[in-house]
Amino acid sequence: MCNTTSSRIGVSIGYRDAQGWITEGWWNISPRGCETLLRGTLAARFYYVHAVDYDKGGEWTGKSVMCVRNKEFTIRGIEDCLARGYDRAGFFEVDTGEQKSWTIQLTDTAGGGAPRP
Repeated sequence: MCNTTSSRIGVSIGYRDAQGWITEGWWNISPRGCETLLRGTLAARFYYVHAVDYDKGGEWTGKSVMCVRNKEFTIRGIEDCLARGYDRAGFFEVDTGEQKSWTIQLTDTAGGGAPRP
């Protein structure tokens, strides 16, 4: 994951593994920095991303709703987030085309790799 903005961002990801859905976060990525979120070969074709701009406000979101929390987390399952004590957030889908590795660029404007309202 690369942050091409001038802000510090926090990133969470969601994906399916052999046991089902999982969401993980937060990775803090400095301005114009990159961070490896998952090591090794990608295990899924589709990954989901939710990111927050710590400095300017705003977030990168999407239509896929998954569970998150304010502190570092690994959450199994995407159902009943609120009932289980988690928050809900929208994630945007990334189709890796079944590549073995993939880099996502988060930018200040839509069209550069991620939607940003």
